[in-house]
Amino acid sequence: MLENFPFYLGLIIIILLLIMLADKIKVAYPVLLVLAGLAISFIPKVPVIEIEPDLIFLIFLPPLLYEAAWTVSWKEMWRWRRIITSFAFIVVFLSALSVALVANYFIPGFSLALGFLLGGIVSPPDAVSAGAILKFVRVPKTMSSILEGESLLNDASSLIIFRFAMIAVATEQFIFYKAAISFSWMIIGGVAIGLLIGWLFMKAHKYLPTNANVDIVLSLLTPYIIYIAAEEVHSSGVLAVVSGGLLLSNNRHHFLSSRSRIQGVNVWKSLCFILNGLVFMLIGLDLPQITSGLEGMSITAAVGYGVLITFVLIISRLLSAYGAVIVTLVARNFITVADRRNPGYKTPFILGWTGMRGVVSLAAALSIPVYLDNGNGFPQRNLILFITFIVILLTLLIQGLTLPFFIKKIKLPAIYDPLSREEVSTILRKDLAEYSLQYLKTTYQDQHESNRSLQQLIQKWEHHSKGIDDESIGNEVKTIYLDLINQQRQWLIDKNKEDQSIDESIIRKQMYYLDLEEEKLIHF
Repeated sequence: MLENFPFYLGLIIIILLLIMLADKIKVAYPVLLVLAGLAISFIPKVPVIEIEPDLIFLIFLPPLLYEAAWTVSWKEMWRWRRIITSFAFIVVFLSALSVALVANYFIPGFSLALGFLLGGIVSPPDAVSAGAILKFVRVPKTMSSILEGESLLNDASSLIIFRFAMIAVATEQFIFYKAAISFSWMIIGGVAIGLLIGWLFMKAHKYLPTNANVDIVLSLLTPYIIYIAAEEVHSSGVLAVVSGGLLLSNNRHHFLSSRSRIQGVNVWKSLCFILNGLVFMLIGLDLPQITSGLEGMSITAAVGYGVLITFVLIISRLLSAYGAVIVTLVARNFITVADRRNPGYKTPFILGWTGMRGVVSLAAALSIPVYLDNGNGFPQRNLILFITFIVILLTLLIQGLTLPFFIKKIKLPAIYDPLSREEVSTILRKDLAEYSLQYLKTTYQDQHESNRSLQQLIQKWEHHSKGIDDESIGNEVKTIYLDLINQQRQWLIDKNKEDQSIDESIIRKQMYYLDLEEEKLIHF
């Protein structure tokens, strides 16, 4: 381990340089990292990076899912819950079923259980890849919200399929009623455990004498503890982390200080930044080890199977995307849907084309044990690993490189975003300023005529200026200003709940400004 430490440091430096290059040439960084890892793997005497299969999920998935849950908007998830759950569960299951049937029919030695195992591995699209691509092009907020919500849930649904398929392969039997009970417990138990442990951590943050550093360390421990606790009782660790993360995210302003929120965002972004980079680099680095395990099958045949499965996944997701829209258009005649407007043919195509595979597929494939409980080798393990690699590589290259072109060429309708983010932000700041003026003049009307610093504070909101001279205000006005910031924060929280049309990320951005203003006042 120690003799390879310089190599690991060099690997991180290469990852950083490639991500900077990707930003420069406007290419999604997962594409460059996979290709770079593949190129590095062919360099003579490069150390082989091996991670215990059982640790793959534990190392990478909990923090990545937890950070995603903190980033996503619960309001948007609930608004688009029908199409999100359709993509996250129904589309994932249909993709896994399609892969299972094709693999069972075309690949020698592949049982239906092994086909479902492969389908569970490769069915969930990767949110990191899509996010890295979408930042170079403008898409309606509705679409990005659907993709973000889907990414949180499709990992859980695919891993549930993966787990049942593993049991079927190991025991060579599938008992439906036991599977139904287990499936129910995985979902209900996972959500319940996530909410319970998330609630306990929320109370720990709130009532223990913590500071920003302690809060951040607790936040780093939270996803791992939630995941391990859920897995220990055989429920879904993924759903537990997601539900716990959503609970804490939506209550962050009730138990974390402004300093903890500001510093925590930076720590989590840096952590997930390097974890994602390592995962995509590992995908490329693992190829020689995977190909060396292919016995009794040529590389050409294995590549052909990988191409076939990739084609099945792309087509099944596209068909499912159009099918989901058709179902929604029919269902709106009988039930209330989030948006009754016809999305046309363009939006389903882009939703269907954002099907790049990545982190979860790699982690699931590598977690397949080498041997079964009876001591026999796990059937087709290396072929499954190789096909997974081909699927990840091809979807990143084909869909990842062409997605920006399609988005620009198709010109998605703007009916979902009638106002630009800048216009919404301007309106929000204006409304916040009016509320602030009213609050100050009503609550502190006896003081504002005689207190010059308080007059400056009122002028700040009258003219929307950036701030006031902190050196010139006394402790009394600082107290008033902090009270105003707390009132503004609550007004923004209420605004976010009441106005379903406003983008929550705009609200969060304004809340971040308030945190910065509060920190400047407290620690001046």
